[in-house]
Amino acid sequence: MSKGKVCLAYSGGLDTSVILAWLLEQGYEVIAFLANIGQEEDFEAAEKKALAIGASKFVVVDVRKEFVEKICFPAIQANAVYENVYLLGTSLARPVIAEAQIKVAEENGCFAVSHGCTGKGNDQVRFELSFYALKPDVVVIAPWRDPEFFKRFAGRKDLLDYAASKNIPVAQTKAKPWSTDENLAHISFEAGILEDPNTTPPKDMWKLTVDPEDAPNTPEDFDIHFSKGIPTKLVLDGGKKVVTEPVELFLEANALARRNGVGRIDIVENRFIGIKSRGCYETPGLTVLRSAHVDLEGLTLDREVRAIRDQFVTTTYSRLLYNGMYFTPECEYVRSMIEPSQKTVNGVVRARVYKGSFTILGRFSNTEKLYDETESSMDELTGFSPEDTSGFIAVQSIRIKKYGESAREKGNNLTL
Repeated sequence: MSKGKVCLAYSGGLDTSVILAWLLEQGYEVIAFLANIGQEEDFEAAEKKALAIGASKFVVVDVRKEFVEKICFPAIQANAVYENVYLLGTSLARPVIAEAQIKVAEENGCFAVSHGCTGKGNDQVRFELSFYALKPDVVVIAPWRDPEFFKRFAGRKDLLDYAASKNIPVAQTKAKPWSTDENLAHISFEAGILEDPNTTPPKDMWKLTVDPEDAPNTPEDFDIHFSKGIPTKLVLDGGKKVVTEPVELFLEANALARRNGVGRIDIVENRFIGIKSRGCYETPGLTVLRSAHVDLEGLTLDREVRAIRDQFVTTTYSRLLYNGMYFTPECEYVRSMIEPSQKTVNGVVRARVYKGSFTILGRFSNTEKLYDETESSMDELTGFSPEDTSGFIAVQSIRIKKYGESAREKGNNLTL
């Protein structure tokens, strides 16, 4: 007799294929769920594999539109970034996947959900906190935290051996022992040989982007139009190609960056659970769109609004996304601050990609007038009289003079 239905987040890879077989061994009926979140995946092959292993049903849900419009675009508006370099590609996908998985679980009468996240990673936290917010009474089966499971499968070799014994085909081999996670925004590589932070990633590891050395020898120029901080139009080939639909725009930005080798990083980051982790990431289109957005804000966003947004919204939202706190009251509160900060971020950024680099060629806005050429000019006196600055400096210097006087009285001459 079955112990009940479990909805497993199934990728078709090594871990979840083994977990699917293991759940069946434990007596559960398994609904295999796969989110189409833009990964380059053979969905038919994944379905065939899941059903061959023993899943009673295979469900694919296309969440690309929600991912781009509800997650990626707000992340661009907020300039979301973790530890100054990571654009949160994995983190961004988790709320969308979790929401779709809970819906599939409810529609199929599943009492539990399961995932293949490791017991040392961030994703277990991201998924499970989202599960509990969306369906507080759900049961979560996390094999990598179950002693019976992780003692049986102590490492990748055990997983590969088990897969071979069950005739489960897997893409990962003992010759290329690293894990990947892919979505429309990025792909991540970790584990295996990458666990040595001083090991240079092999050239054939990278999947999405052309090696910058092999990228075209001719720069590629393009324009990105923004409305309230959201990318609304991508113009390529000197105006011959124009893309406006959100998902297509993101895909085209990906293709542009990929063929020019833009978007690779290799970092050691701090996981939420307290462990440092080495990760290699390719985030092509998001790198281009976010970089252009950052630039346009310089032209169109008020200084004090930008300062408050940078100090609080960007950092807090990024941390909440990274830590899996999307479906929380604090994240709902912070998200509500993104849109008001972007009312004036309207305009066009002209940019260039070339052999792994992204360069701004220019920017303009026909509606926002925060920048005034004559006011900023060194050759004109428009705006305010130079004498006005004397008073500004005098006021600013009051406390600085006090600081200098105090230091002198104490015999501490200020030096470099």
